[in-house]
Formats: sequence, structure tokens, C-alpha cells
Amino acid sequence: MGGREKVRTEENRNRTIDWLVFAVLLGAASAFTFMLFFRQTVGNPNWYPSDMEAYILEMQGLESKYSFPYPVFFKFAALLHLFMGPEVAVATATMLLNSLGMLLTKLAFNRIALGELQSALRRQGRPEGSGEAGTAQTAGRDLSWLAGILISLAAVSLFFISMLYPPEGHYLPGIRFRYVGVFTANPFHNATYMAARPFTVLAFLWYVKLLPTYERGQGKRTGGRKADGSAPALGDYVLFSVFLLAATMTKPSFTLVMVSTAGLLMLYRLFRAGFANLVPTVQLGLCFIPTFADLLYQYRGVFVPGDGGEGGVGFCFGEVWAAYCDNIPLAVCLAVGFPLLVLALNRREWKRNELFRFSWLLYLVGFAEAFLLYEKGFRKWDFNFSWGYMCGIFFCHFGALALLLQVTAARLRGKRPPDVPDGEPAGAAGRRRKWSAVLLALQWLAYLWHVLCGIAYFRGLLGGATYY
Repeated sequence: MGGREKVRTEENRNRTIDWLVFAVLLGAASAFTFMLFFRQTVGNPNWYPSDMEAYILEMQGLESKYSFPYPVFFKFAALLHLFMGPEVAVATATMLLNSLGMLLTKLAFNRIALGELQSALRRQGRPEGSGEAGTAQTAGRDLSWLAGILISLAAVSLFFISMLYPPEGHYLPGIRFRYVGVFTANPFHNATYMAARPFTVLAFLWYVKLLPTYERGQGKRTGGRKADGSAPALGDYVLFSVFLLAATMTKPSFTLVMVSTAGLLMLYRLFRAGFANLVPTVQLGLCFIPTFADLLYQYRGVFVPGDGGEGGVGFCFGEVWAAYCDNIPLAVCLAVGFPLLVLALNRREWKRNELFRFSWLLYLVGFAEAFLLYEKGFRKWDFNFSWGYMCGIFFCHFGALALLLQVTAARLRGKRPPDVPDGEPAGAAGRRRKWSAVLLALQWLAYLWHVLCGIAYFRGLLGGATYY
């Protein structure tokens, strides 16, 4: 009983430290983002360029000269407006929804990697020669409490990363701006993008949850329980449909990429299976119907001719993107440098990781839409398809960071690096382990580079610097 009681005490201690640290990080992040959003609502638009003025008018039901047929953010801000001024209400709504995205990311990363990291760090804390599970709790320093702190730092920092860019006044070949033409996972100047965060995270996670199992269908139910326990629950279909609709009704940029990616993947699986999975594919497809209906409502007046001009969606080969950037390959590397490195160095791991693979597919579809599509007419040079690309950038980093946390736990547990042949001499195995540790550190340094650039970018915005 003493051993079990010690384990429970350790778990309670770890949980307390974990959530106390996360609460501090979340509180600090929320305070700083609120400061920026509030300054955007009341500051000089030359210093704090954003659409906040139009958002405030829309929230109050006044003429804003723009069409915002996605009401979730504005209705939430209007609810807060019952208790506070319009500027504070819009800034608070943006901050709360963005911070909710951080909380959901923390919960997701905890589920993905916390247990493995705690086990690995607990083992790291035992002195050499200490026992296994029976004595692990009583020998050596226990470092498992660090796992929650690492995940908290990862979850919050993800919402501050930016594109990689050199110091002020220095420009890379073909890169005219630090943001425009390169783009970031966190465009702080667009409140509706930030407000959609919690719903996009939930929709992404629930679709990834359904991916490995939806082809098995709902299965027959016996006595209120599914006969096939591996088939997805009806509730998962419903939740995914609701989360995707909520994301669409907050800002449809993510939805355009998500629907395209999911549709292509489901069609590929359908043809690969020779239509044997037609019924479960249709079942999952039904989840998209509410979102399709809302998209038809939202875009009923978008892709139509205006002022006698041309309407619809046009196709090009990077023409619009090239208007802002002369070196698109370099721009891609600056936007997703960290995920590219994780992709290159963890082939064996990501081949088994559904979340990472889907995050990359989402990014590639977002890239294709930004590169190949544009709105005809006067909106052509607004480059509105870049918003979906930025959603892809965010989730590409999300998937890479989740995988890196898992890989880190595996290395700390002392598992042999991938591709180590059986019977390899001890000296060669040691060198391979050291090389594996170097590559792991390199990936974390690449992520840290994105974080430091993001903090510098955010600090500049907070001080009145332009986002572009």
C-alpha cells in the first residue's frame, strides 16, 4: 500500500505542477494578446493595421461596408458587449477564443505524449542500477514532473511562432517582406482567424481520430453497444460535424482547406478499396453537409461579378503569390522550416503517425490552393486563398511538434534510434545514439528559432510595427 500511495502522491504532485505552470503561461499569453487586440481596436490604424474597426461595427449591428456572414465571433463579442464597451468586448472575445485554442492544444498534447514523457523522465531520474517498476518510485530523483512543463511550453509557444526572418533591415533573396509572401501560422492582425482557433483545432483532431476507423462503419449495435468495438462511435461523427460547422461560422478559411483535403483523401481511399468502403465513406461524408450548406450561404455573393467585372475562381501558376514574393521555394522553407526538418529526420516515425501525415496533407492542399487559385475581379490581388495556406502552416507545425514530443520521449526512454541493425557493435551503437541525440537537439533548435522569431514579431506588433 505504501508504494501505491507514493505513486498516487507523485501523480497528484505532477498534475498540480503541470496545471499551475500552464495556468501561469496561459495567463501571461492571454494578457499580452489582449493588449495587442485592444490596441488594434483603439489605436492608430497606421500603427495597428487590422479590421478591428469593421468588426466593432459588425458586432454592434451597424454598417461596416464589409460582409461578414460568419456570426460566431460577432455574437460572442456582442454578448460580452452587454457588460463592457465595444472595443473591450471585441478584444476580449478574440483573446478568449484564441486562448481556448491554447488550452485545447495543451489537452491534446497531454493525451498524445504526457504519459510517455513522464515515464521517460522518471527513468532518467533513477540512478544506474536501480530497479524496474517496483523500485522506480523509491530510487533516485524523479524528473517526471518536467513532462507537463515541457508540454505546456510547447502548447503555448505554438501560438506565438512565426515565419523565420532575419533581423530588421536585412532581406533574403527574393523575399520582399517578412510576412507578406511568406506568411505565418499566427497572423495576429486578423481577429476572425485567431477567434476560429479552438474550433479548427477540435475539427482537425476529431477528423484525425476518425481517419483510422471510419472505413469500418458504425457497425451493428447489440444491447446499446457496438458489436465491433473498433468502429467509431456515432458521437465522434456528430462532434466532428459540429466542430467543423463552428469553425466555418467563425471564419471559413480553414474549412476550405479541410474539406478539400478530407475529400481528396476519402476519394483516394474509396478508389483504392474498389468502392468496398462506400457506405462508411458516405456516413462520414454526411458530416460535411451542415458545413456545405453554410458555405453556400456565405459565398452566395462572393464569387460573383461585381461592378460589371469578372467573377468566379480563376486558375494561375503562382501569379498572385509572385506579386508579393520573388522566391516562393525560399518562402516555403521560411514558413515551415521546422516541420520540414521533422519530416526529413523521422521517416520511420511519421509513417506510423496519422496526425502528422494528415497535417502535412492539409498543408500541401493549402499550398496548392494558394498557388493555383485566385478570386477573379477586384479581389484578385487580395490573395484571400493565403488564409487557408496559413491554416495549413499552423497545423503542419502542430503535427510536427506533437511527433517531436513523442520522439523525444522515445529517445529518453533509451530506445535504440531507428534503423539500428541487430548485432551492431557497442561502439558503433553508442556513436549512433550520440548522433541521434544531436539530430533531436537540432529539431528542437529549429522549433526554438520559430518561437524566437515569433516573439520578436509579436513584440514588434505590440509596439506598433506593421505586420507585413
